[in-house]
Amino acid sequence: MGLLFLPKLVYELHKLIKNTIAKRKKEKFFKRNGGLLLKQQETTNEGLVEKTILFTSEELETATDHFNENRILGRGGQGTVYKGMLVDGRIVAVKKAKIVDERQLEQFINEVVILSQVNHRNVVKLLGCCLETEVPLHVFEFVSKGTLYDYIQDDTGELPFSLNMRLRIATEVAGALSYLHSATYIPIYHRDIKTTNILLDERYRAKVSDFGTSRLVSIDQTHLTTLVKGTFGYFDPEYFQSSRFTEKSDVYSFGVVLLELFTREKPISLTRFGEHRNLATHFMFAMEEGRVMSIFDPVVVHEDSKGVVLKIANLAMRCLNSHGKHRPTMKEVAMELEGMRMSQVPATIQTSYGHTNHNEDLPVFTDDESTPTTVSFKDSINE
Repeated sequence: MGLLFLPKLVYELHKLIKNTIAKRKKEKFFKRNGGLLLKQQETTNEGLVEKTILFTSEELETATDHFNENRILGRGGQGTVYKGMLVDGRIVAVKKAKIVDERQLEQFINEVVILSQVNHRNVVKLLGCCLETEVPLHVFEFVSKGTLYDYIQDDTGELPFSLNMRLRIATEVAGALSYLHSATYIPIYHRDIKTTNILLDERYRAKVSDFGTSRLVSIDQTHLTTLVKGTFGYFDPEYFQSSRFTEKSDVYSFGVVLLELFTREKPISLTRFGEHRNLATHFMFAMEEGRVMSIFDPVVVHEDSKGVVLKIANLAMRCLNSHGKHRPTMKEVAMELEGMRMSQVPATIQTSYGHTNHNEDLPVFTDDESTPTTVSFKDSINE
């Protein structure tokens, strides 16, 4: 009888040892990947426990077909993003971090903490994370159309890119930043606003992403004093000189995004020379010399739109002011852009709905300019 049961006993013992080793390995990875740091953040950030979903490694391996290369959506400085499908049928984007050091680990946990407290339709939604793998994993909602940068630089002409559509995208991004600065429980400075960190969904709605370098700012703080972080071409020169990051530093970066959107130029271009390589500087020279229309995308510059384009140029000029205190707030920027967007709605439509009120739902046209939909500016800023 002993000989009969011995193989089964050996198998069960082997299985137990294997499971114990796997469990200890996961616990080791959980601690190394910032699990304890996340738990610490949960105790200091009310409500974070309920909002942070911890996925298992098995769930995400199944979802991504064991991180198959065919599922790769993109690669970046912080890691690789895979397309996946959860057991409930939801399509997700799984961001697999590179081998991390302690500094990168802090950025990873920081992004979890920030996004767990954000709920806005124009901010990419964090669904959860996994810390029990060799490198930590983020799980985001899947945003299908890629980055705004890729969309701007697409030269095929296959995608619609009207003035109205650009105004809508700019308004959505401005509204999201206004929400982060002034409508969250604790103000949030993004610190790396650029077109590669703005995603577009299936309806070409903007989603601000990548909060690894973002920071929560207590109400009594006016700035952050940190090591300078960001991307060349989007740097606030005042922040670069003083290491003091304020909400107006995000405004400067948004000004560069606004220029990219309406000129289709790159923030740093090797086809321009000297100081003109920097898009912001190139734009400033064009404004001073009275030839600003020449650098805007010809698609948006025509007789009926010159007034709006000039307003956009003036707004960008104010956002890019070298002195932060003279720049508008993101809330002011969002309201101004919404006003421009409304001015593009045919006068007959505006008349039929009476006077414009930002707290009311207003009819606007979708990108094909044929089907009216309803949006609320108040919801856009304070969703």
